[in-house]
Amino acid sequence: MLLHLAIRDFAIVETLELEFQPGFTALTGETGAGKSILIDALALVLGERADTANVRDGCERADVTAEFDVDSLLDVQDWLREQALEGDKGRLLLRRVVDRAGRSRAFINGHAATLAQLREAGESLVDIHGQNAHQSLVRGEAQRHLLDAHYSLSNLCAESGAAWREWQRLAKARLEHETHAAARILERDQVLWQVEQLQQLSPQPDEWDSIQAEHSRLTHAAGLIEGAQAALDALSESDAAASAILSGVLSRLRPLLDYDSALEETITLLESADVQLREAAHGLRHYADRIELDPARLAQVEARLDALHSTARKFRVRPEELPVLLNELNGRLGELQLASDLDALLGQEKEAQSRYQELARRLSAGRRKAANSLSREVTAAMTELAMGGARFEVGLRDVPEGGLGGNEQVEFLVSANAGGDPRPLSKVASGGELSRISLAIQVITSKAAAVPTLIFDEVDAGIGGAVAEVVGRKLRALGQERQVLCVTHLAQVAAQASAQWSVSKGSAPGGHGSSGSVRSRVDVLDRKGRVEEIARMLGGMEITATTRKHASEMLGKR
Repeated sequence: MLLHLAIRDFAIVETLELEFQPGFTALTGETGAGKSILIDALALVLGERADTANVRDGCERADVTAEFDVDSLLDVQDWLREQALEGDKGRLLLRRVVDRAGRSRAFINGHAATLAQLREAGESLVDIHGQNAHQSLVRGEAQRHLLDAHYSLSNLCAESGAAWREWQRLAKARLEHETHAAARILERDQVLWQVEQLQQLSPQPDEWDSIQAEHSRLTHAAGLIEGAQAALDALSESDAAASAILSGVLSRLRPLLDYDSALEETITLLESADVQLREAAHGLRHYADRIELDPARLAQVEARLDALHSTARKFRVRPEELPVLLNELNGRLGELQLASDLDALLGQEKEAQSRYQELARRLSAGRRKAANSLSREVTAAMTELAMGGARFEVGLRDVPEGGLGGNEQVEFLVSANAGGDPRPLSKVASGGELSRISLAIQVITSKAAAVPTLIFDEVDAGIGGAVAEVVGRKLRALGQERQVLCVTHLAQVAAQASAQWSVSKGSAPGGHGSSGSVRSRVDVLDRKGRVEEIARMLGGMEITATTRKHASEMLGKR
């Protein structure tokens, strides 16, 4: 719902701030006072094209800001999150600035935004019905959504769309299979050969590191044995072995401990060294016993190293990566073997096609009933709105190949005269007719439609008397479900509103614009003010007691 509109230096508006309420609000005033300018300002902030004429004479820029309550509009909240344009919880702030050169900037919740983003947000917030229509009802997709929503077909349409996407996905997979069958067979044969080569080699995880270590040990076995034996001789097995010398030193020092305890720490360290030396000698002896010259094993290890290395070079990977490559190729081989099953793909495609056709058939049947019902109801409402002889139809044009929206395209058609051929709603020439047709549709489908704020401009063009009262009642009924604003010259329409604003213009003594410039103002009318304004609308400039009484009676009928 629209909460607040701030306008600065737009057309003849110097500064204006408006607070909006739910229900039906009528905007009245003399011709040329600026009623439609308010609508134009709102259209600008909703993404309409900017013009240098938007900027007030003598000013550098026009600035329009609109605040909306979007607490119940979950789709709008999701869109704001996706676009990273969030603001205060449950609120949406749109702003448009146009300079004297015609350049404009757009903002959503204080974030710089594109004009396309402004329009996309605006389409979910406001529909403006009139000659300069910013409205969803002329768009085919919106017409389909409205028909489906009003007759509880939206979920079935969503299911049908999902089934159509799955059918198309499988059809594409089958077509690709048929198109690339030869290439797939060639790839499968190549991968199979690679898998067989690697399976014969059977590379194991961590094998490359372990076999390199073994090769190094076998290659240097003689040197290892010789070095270990020389170390053993030096530590414990020769006449001048370190262990014998250390034992002799300890034998000399231990008796001296009785005379000087200061030797205790030194003796302890030497005893620890003696123990470690004996353990080291034991380890070397055990190591030397295990090392042996094994030319046959060395030849086996060298052959394995060569096989791993040459295979890795053939497949252009490192030797240690061969086990991982084998796993990957096995996976790809499985995919190619599965994809080569054309019969399975055809079966899945036919099953998906059948599911879509069944859902689309049910959707089409529902739409035919809905189209007949909506056509009758809107035609009847148009007759009440002084469009006798006019006919409204919901056209369902076949889409043989189907689609996300089912097997038909929905189009609203109108015949303005009896016997005339119905034409698309978007091509109806008269702004007044379009407004009244839109009003009829909106009243009937108000509970299903998603846009929360509706604005009607020139909805009363070419009508009067009892018909004008019917228009007012319908707007009031629509205001029970939605926020409705209507620019009107008819007292019968204005009297049905739950609130009324009077738009007037006068001369500005100075300020932003040049001295003596024209400016527009808006007054929110109380009961007394409404009586005076409706009396003016009934009787012109000269207001009499009779017209005041009539105006009061009209307000009392609501």
